[in-house]
Amino acid sequence: MEQAPRRRLAVSVRTRIVAAITLVAALGLLSVGVTVYFVEREANLQGIEDRLRDNLDSARYIVETGDNDSGTWASAEEALRQVVQRMSPDDNTGALGIMDGAARFSPGIRLDLDLTTSPGFAAAAAEAAATGVPAVRTYAEDGVRWRYLAVPIVIQGAEPAEDVVFALAYDVDAELSEMDGPARAYLLASAIALLIITAVAAIVSTRLLRPLRRMRETAERVSAQSLSERLPIDGEDDVSELAATMNAMLDRLDEALDSQRRLLSDVGHELKTPITIVRGHLEVMDAADVADVESSRDLAVDELDRMHNLVRDLANAASLHGPRPVALVPVDTSDLLSLVVRKAGAIAGASVSAGPAADVVLDADPERLTQALLQLVQNAVTHGGGEVIVGSRVVPGAVEFWVRDHGPGVPDHQKPLVFDRFHRGDAESHGSGLGLNIVQVIARAHGGTASVVDAAGGGAVFLLSIPYDGAYDASTSMAAPVGPPPPVPVTEER
Repeated sequence: MEQAPRRRLAVSVRTRIVAAITLVAALGLLSVGVTVYFVEREANLQGIEDRLRDNLDSARYIVETGDNDSGTWASAEEALRQVVQRMSPDDNTGALGIMDGAARFSPGIRLDLDLTTSPGFAAAAAEAAATGVPAVRTYAEDGVRWRYLAVPIVIQGAEPAEDVVFALAYDVDAELSEMDGPARAYLLASAIALLIITAVAAIVSTRLLRPLRRMRETAERVSAQSLSERLPIDGEDDVSELAATMNAMLDRLDEALDSQRRLLSDVGHELKTPITIVRGHLEVMDAADVADVESSRDLAVDELDRMHNLVRDLANAASLHGPRPVALVPVDTSDLLSLVVRKAGAIAGASVSAGPAADVVLDADPERLTQALLQLVQNAVTHGGGEVIVGSRVVPGAVEFWVRDHGPGVPDHQKPLVFDRFHRGDAESHGSGLGLNIVQVIARAHGGTASVVDAAGGGAVFLLSIPYDGAYDASTSMAAPVGPPPPVPVTEER
């Protein structure tokens, strides 16, 4: 027993949509976080530089203004003491007075950074200030990273003293670590935001994809035996339009299957009749009677010819339902009509003449138009007899080819049916009933219509209307001898 094919495991569309949205959101939040972090980091480092230069200005001011009483400093050592004590402390900073490369003075209050904890800092700051100008350096020894300012203090006219240096340092790592708290808060907020985005994406994608899931379930239920399923249409978005398109497709499939069933039924009925006739005559035929054998043979050949014509017409009709039923090329209507009249003259019993003809060029398939017009002539000869006139004229938006006969015409109740498949207006007709249906299919393949109206003075006029986008000029349009036909309802092929 053949097993049903297993459906391959795959990630659902909803999961992929949610994953894509979450990934994009995560990348966006990450890029924003990284950008802000490095911008703030650079801002903090630049802030350290700016504050060091501000402290340099403050130290210069203290040295230049001198003692409050005398306005001068007795020694560089005294100036250093005052600078160390009077400097405004900041977060993550430390100050130190250095003399002869050794720490001498510390601030009187506790600061965040104790510069004496690093044994080599005093010597490094003294060396940086040995050039006699303030220097900003980085000290990265003893497991610390400090950005410091080293300012040599020299008092003009004062007693000579040892090398006097004022040092102010910022703990770079401590400054940058202040960003850790906001960074953790941002990561937590981003995680919460991602969870919310994922949840919303899952809810929205589920609601948006629900109609698609119903479409899949409907498509699985649809079969050749049941095409009654239709999708509900909710809203006016793209998915609703897709549902409407699917319903229209199902309608067309339903109509196609109904047409196929009717075709099979009609073909079976059409073939059953000649087979029954041939079988019946063969069963009662007297094999010893030569005349009866010849009569039965003639009847069988005639019925076989009728079946052959039916199969041929079915093949012609099927070829018009392919992907490219017509090949449009520029066609001169006057030349086409002349060619049709010459070919129609070879039809047995036909007396064909050319009527007024429009002289325009339109896009059409000349072989299919010739086939349709010859079929109309054959139909006119079979049912109308006598003289047949073929012509054409330009009407607004179309070129109408017409074939006029002088027969009994088509009763009003038959006009909507004459182009139906297997319809025979005359019960005694031996045709396949597909000729006029092929004419209608050719007209529709061109985007046009086929119709029939009464002719003035008796008979019928069959019209084949082909779209024409050229300018309409009533003065040059050739009218049919029967006058403008009244509007006729065009029936859909059943």
